[in-house]
Amino acid sequence: MNKSVFSTDNGVNISFTGVVQKQQIIQMVENCATGSCECMSDETKKKITNMQVEGKDGDVELQLSGDIAKEEIEEALAKSTVLN
Repeated sequence: MNKSVFSTDNGVNISFTGVVQKQQIIQMVENCATGSCECMSDETKKKITNMQVEGKDGDVELQLSGDIAKEEIEEALAKSTVLN
């Protein structure tokens, strides 16, 4: 799985390509939203105002809205038990 993280005007987008299932990313978002993961600090979670998953298996995009830094999200992705 390849992960590309880039800043946008509204927050941060993450592009997942290769061996990735859309449901896997949806599960990661649900874990984050319900607090059942330890990937990012509560401080970072509070900055996220919206999470949107788009695309299809093999090419999934996760759009995060809020006052968040690309580096915060890269750090969270490295800790994700769903992805690693």
